[in-house]
Amino acid sequence: MRPLDPRLLRTAAAARTYVLAAAALSAAATVCIIVQAFAIGHSLGPAASGLLAGSGAAALGGIATPLLLLAGAIVLRAALTFARERLGNGAAVAVVGQLRRALLEHAGRLPHRWRARHGSEVAVLATRGLDDVVPYVTGYLPQLLMTAILTPVALGVMLWLDLVSGLIVAVTLPLVPLFMWLVGVTTQQYSARRLDVLAQQGAQLLDLLAGLTTLRALGREIGPGTRVKRLADSYRATTMQTLRVAFLSGAVLELLASLSVALVAVEVGMRLVYGRIDLVTALVVLVLAPEVYQPLRQVGTQFHASTNGLAAVQRVFHVLDTPLPAAGSAPVPAWRAIRLTDVSVAADERGYLAPEALSALVRPGRVTALAGPSGSGKTTTAMALLLLQPVDAGSIELVVGGPDDPDDTAGPPDDLTAGPGTRADVPLAGIDPAAWWEQAAWVPQRVVTGGGTLREHVTSGREIPAADLEEAARATGLSDVVAALPGGWDTRLAESAGGLSSGLSVGQTHRLELTRALVRGARLVVLDEPTAHLAPADEARIVDAMRAVAARGAAVVVVAHRPATLAAADEVVHVRAGAQVSA
Repeated sequence: MRPLDPRLLRTAAAARTYVLAAAALSAAATVCIIVQAFAIGHSLGPAASGLLAGSGAAALGGIATPLLLLAGAIVLRAALTFARERLGNGAAVAVVGQLRRALLEHAGRLPHRWRARHGSEVAVLATRGLDDVVPYVTGYLPQLLMTAILTPVALGVMLWLDLVSGLIVAVTLPLVPLFMWLVGVTTQQYSARRLDVLAQQGAQLLDLLAGLTTLRALGREIGPGTRVKRLADSYRATTMQTLRVAFLSGAVLELLASLSVALVAVEVGMRLVYGRIDLVTALVVLVLAPEVYQPLRQVGTQFHASTNGLAAVQRVFHVLDTPLPAAGSAPVPAWRAIRLTDVSVAADERGYLAPEALSALVRPGRVTALAGPSGSGKTTTAMALLLLQPVDAGSIELVVGGPDDPDDTAGPPDDLTAGPGTRADVPLAGIDPAAWWEQAAWVPQRVVTGGGTLREHVTSGREIPAADLEEAARATGLSDVVAALPGGWDTRLAESAGGLSSGLSVGQTHRLELTRALVRGARLVVLDEPTAHLAPADEARIVDAMRAVAARGAAVVVVAHRPATLAAADEVVHVRAGAQVSA
């Protein structure tokens, strides 16, 4: 693992600015340290020599300037340290935010099946995982820069002042990074293991939370508490194991650096006794010797404290290195239907195609149901229609009517064969996703809201006439629900996932989303099992709402299992999986 990955500087602009500023502060601090060492030598040396010679008063009178320089260097060094820490805290927040934004934006553009497999890992990484980057930015990076600047400068000054002492430091200095690398490898392995455990536990905790409603209905809501406690204990044990290794490795580095400084001190002391080095030079060398090792000692300590952050950064880059599917840039034409021809998607985690060789026609004004057993690729087909999952074989095309055939979707699907001068098929993969999503609406099983009022949720913050809003609500059967709420359209919704906290049922939330699709004027509305787990009466209301949306001219695609929902569809497309993917 690189101490400073260039990809971090490319991904986070705040990191580039911070590295430049921290390098300048480190250079200024290096000058202060060198001045401080010479000031100590030229103040204590003459003072001690004068006292030993019996002329202490005269000697003390000549050290005023070195003492002033010493005081100024100490004050300036403290100010530079304060500025570096304050700058680091602000930069850490900015770097984490930019990494988090890049991670989520990239993951959001990856195919649906990738997100289904790695969603919990990305969620943990974007929250708790990236929080560990703060010690890396505030502690490790500035100390790394200090090491790169101070250590060679201080060593060069020592070699210039006293060649023997400089050579001793030059010989022993490489041992510090060598031992740091040896113990760092072990620490990094523990940190990577800790992040894996955190991701696994995060996925298990999300599963428990997702099933909490069912467990509560069965009277088993107390049971998960024991499981959560075991997860917490396991995470605590893994964290303490990482810290134990980090502390032990830090002690090894401290011992090595202390022994190296002791060698210099003994050698300088012996030569000072025999008069082979003057006192001023000896003092400057003795002050500089610890400063040569100190940055390396600190960077080793900060490295071990930042290994979790380094591991998180590497995981982020692993996600960012995942290639994105090719995105189109063409505008959306005035399409008359969506044709799927032999569409297959590789379910690589299971080793087969789901769906396999699917052909269908989705037409505006009609409800098309996708039926099939679990795992056959129904939701994957829906994601492909929304440009959220690329297909591996076959094609999805927009049928565009020509001037000689203004209503080329009126007949059965077999009538939609291509004819010269009458129509053209535009590949859906070539369409700009953002433009396509303006015409599409997605209603998942679990509705996610970001707060606000019912009106704001349905209108997406746009100005919609009240009459149009009420008309859309009546079409989907939502008007009665809104009328029963104390605040009506101004009823506030808390942030939630999997339902609204305003007292709406699951079926009512789906009607809310269908109303939203009507208000937006969506031409393609895709629903993922909207009637699952609903009572027959609620299922009938959802079916009526879907029919109302289709009657307004939208192409409605619904993933369904229940017979009543399938019976209400104009067309039922049977989705199947099969055909092993060849290696």
